[in-house]
Amino acid sequence: MKDPRIDKLADVLVNYSTRVQSGENVLIYAIGQVHELVRAVIAKVYEAGGNPYVQLIDQTIQRELLLGVNETQLGVMREADVEFMKKMDCYIGIRGGDNISELADVPGDKMQLYSRLFTRPVLDVRVPDTRWVVLRYPNASMAQLANMSTAGFEDFYFKVCTLDYGKMDEAMDSLVELMEKTDKVRITGPGTDLTFSIKGIPAIKCAGEANIPDGEVFTAPVRDSVNGTISYNTPSPYQGYTYDNIKLTFKDGKIIEATANDTEKINEVFDTDEGARYIGEFAIGVNPYIQNPMKDILFDEKIDGSFHFTPGQAYDDAFNGNKSSIHWDLVMIQRPEWGGGEIWFDDRLIRKDGRFVIPELECLNPENLK
Repeated sequence: MKDPRIDKLADVLVNYSTRVQSGENVLIYAIGQVHELVRAVIAKVYEAGGNPYVQLIDQTIQRELLLGVNETQLGVMREADVEFMKKMDCYIGIRGGDNISELADVPGDKMQLYSRLFTRPVLDVRVPDTRWVVLRYPNASMAQLANMSTAGFEDFYFKVCTLDYGKMDEAMDSLVELMEKTDKVRITGPGTDLTFSIKGIPAIKCAGEANIPDGEVFTAPVRDSVNGTISYNTPSPYQGYTYDNIKLTFKDGKIIEATANDTEKINEVFDTDEGARYIGEFAIGVNPYIQNPMKDILFDEKIDGSFHFTPGQAYDDAFNGNKSSIHWDLVMIQRPEWGGGEIWFDDRLIRKDGRFVIPELECLNPENLK
């Protein structure tokens, strides 16, 4: 018997997140064993009058391809995928790989080549020119990362992914308004004292239209304004390797020092291109159901009481001029059990130890979003 929660999730993806209309082309890009949800999404797209297209990716095959990939090959792949993406009105990305480290042993130069010559050019069409949403699909691997049983994780997953995003969307208006009036931001916490400006950069609310699960409001720092040090307190998988104990020091916007559990490897990432050492996004996470990291950025960047500070490419709708082939969402949790911390806007304390402390933002505290 089909799980009715899958149909509900497919309905959210097609009719809320991407708002598929009659005659529109919809690409369903699926990684791993996610066929049940793909079938449900196809059915919902047809019900909406759209035209579904499907790409199914196996990461073990992708790894084999990347081990020997070359520039000529990537040029052909890029040309084909960019032209195909130009014909799409909507994009639904479903990720359900069994092993987050499947690409860990692909050489760094191959991953950089793939990112620069294929991934980024396709993203440059998909992100601004389609209505898109991306999500992970629950499996035993995700449950293990979350330290939960498979059944328990599935219950958590569907609760998180099908919450009342309309209510969250309305509650975010006050934070958007405040961020767009703010110049100076200061963030403090264990090993962290960071200052930057967000003056003149739009603030964008994310309430189920681009990511599932969702729950963040993002902007970007003025590119050269970042100074100080940040010590992230969550693990972060990137290109198949999990980084931990990441500490970055900034001067005039640039990462001048980076350390981690593999300092050499993380500096290779930041040396991908010039923009990789500058920040492209600052976002505040507010999803009330996501409390702890599970090494999946679509969940971790929405953690209640967190923020993320992202080296690399800035989004077009909150653009600070930074361009890069990477966009790496690194997360810091500021709830007391994670060491606490404060966020100040123009010398006014707006969040302490993960809770909003000014009246106009209390609507975003977890008890008011559930």
